[in-house]
Amino acid sequence: MAPKVLVSDKLSETAVQIFRDRGIEVDFEPGLGKDKEKLAEVIGKYDGLAIRSATKVTDKLLEHADNLKVVGRAGIGTDNVDKSAASKKGVIVMNTPFGNMITTAEHAIAMMFAVARQIPEASASTHAGKWEKSKFMGVELTAKTLGVIGAGNIGGIVCDRALGLKMKVVAYDPFLSQERADKLGVEKVELEELLKRADFITLHVPLTDQTRNILSRDALEKTKKGVRIINCARGGLVDEEALADLLKSGHVAGAAFDVFSEEPATENPLFNLPNVVCTPHLGAATTEAQENVALQVAEQMSNYLLNGAVENALNMPSVTAEEAKIMGPWVKLAGHLGTFVGQLTNEAIQSIEILYNGTVSKMNLEALNCAAIAGIMQATNPDVNMVSAPVIAKERGIGISTTSQDKSGVFDGYIKLTVKTAERTRSIAGTVFSDGKPRFIQIKGINIDAEIGQHMLYTTNKDVPGIIGTLGNTLGENGVNIANFTLGRSDTGEDAIAMLYLDAPLPTPVQEALKATGLFQQVRPLEFNV
Repeated sequence: MAPKVLVSDKLSETAVQIFRDRGIEVDFEPGLGKDKEKLAEVIGKYDGLAIRSATKVTDKLLEHADNLKVVGRAGIGTDNVDKSAASKKGVIVMNTPFGNMITTAEHAIAMMFAVARQIPEASASTHAGKWEKSKFMGVELTAKTLGVIGAGNIGGIVCDRALGLKMKVVAYDPFLSQERADKLGVEKVELEELLKRADFITLHVPLTDQTRNILSRDALEKTKKGVRIINCARGGLVDEEALADLLKSGHVAGAAFDVFSEEPATENPLFNLPNVVCTPHLGAATTEAQENVALQVAEQMSNYLLNGAVENALNMPSVTAEEAKIMGPWVKLAGHLGTFVGQLTNEAIQSIEILYNGTVSKMNLEALNCAAIAGIMQATNPDVNMVSAPVIAKERGIGISTTSQDKSGVFDGYIKLTVKTAERTRSIAGTVFSDGKPRFIQIKGINIDAEIGQHMLYTTNKDVPGIIGTLGNTLGENGVNIANFTLGRSDTGEDAIAMLYLDAPLPTPVQEALKATGLFQQVRPLEFNV
């Protein structure tokens, strides 16, 4: 029987035809995504669901999706898909990460021009029959300094276009290597330096715990007087209340926003302020981009449903159906190793070394590499997937090396991941036991046997008496329950580590309380998708 796909958002007729031409039965219901109850009634009939942003794929919807195998998002953002619930349900989530990069970058440049020359206000004034030439005095972009926060795919294109406009470009990105910066032709700086020097600031990072309010009130107050802020990335990156205050005071000369902390944005502190340009999330809204991502998602979903090929998946590596049965636990392990290192690394990564020992060395190492690299990079960019991660790592000048060797040691197979920055080298190793559960077996050269939990706390210290008591007392006094824990040390009185399993994420005040004891070199809460 032919696979059946539901298109519940607006996709082009050409994309819908791709499904039909490939022998897939397709129902094109572009308004259905907004009707949650009706969608839940019918979703059980379909093998695939093709969406844009209007359809919300929630855990409740997935409860009714007994036959669903793949969700394809035409576009990069998957905030409207519960990826964790989809993984548990066995549903692959695909996106199209490269289809709208140019369009979004061009919109940022257009918004920069608009706010520099006050084009929307001048247009409205002229339409009203006024002729207020002296009122709309703008500034040139030529020779101005553009600060780019996030120099990945879209940010890199913005850098290129800005240099073509004869701007000076400074870029802040924890993963931007000097080699990549040189190739882009930009000056790599820290955030504080960017804030002081930039005449224009444009953001091109995803919304994560690390980037939320990256332009906070404190950061905005450190900016150069007369700066103009452009955000075509994600709402929540800028403290909108603080920005509104600084616009009113004159410290910030203008702002151009395509995205807002709450969308649809019917009210916002930035609305109706002078020299603030607002658009309704149009970054990817061009005919070319919409067509590209629609065609791409139709091809990807068809390839998976007919041939088992997995492309641009956010929750599964690119492996064949046969490989997936054997490699599943090892793919999870590789991802967990990367997630561990990624959450601990704040500096630009120079190289990633992956060692495969024993049985795992005979598997699809490319897919395992992708899982490990994606795990590292998802700590700062959750939109990275197992296909795009190696491409982005290469663009950023990160060296990737893989070594495989026959069995050595007590384990039938293991993976060791080593990440190098200019400041330090981190390594972690893991294996899969006969129960199919991934485990960490070595951290910092210290042997350990740690299962992987959703909420964990990692600490390092010198091996002295009282550490366990301090951990237990501090957490207990703050109402944090320890489900389990694992300890390891290199030798008596030398380096020691602890992995604690918690019932919930560790609150920041408790983390600070542990640091305040002065006994720990590192106190790092960790989150894993288990």
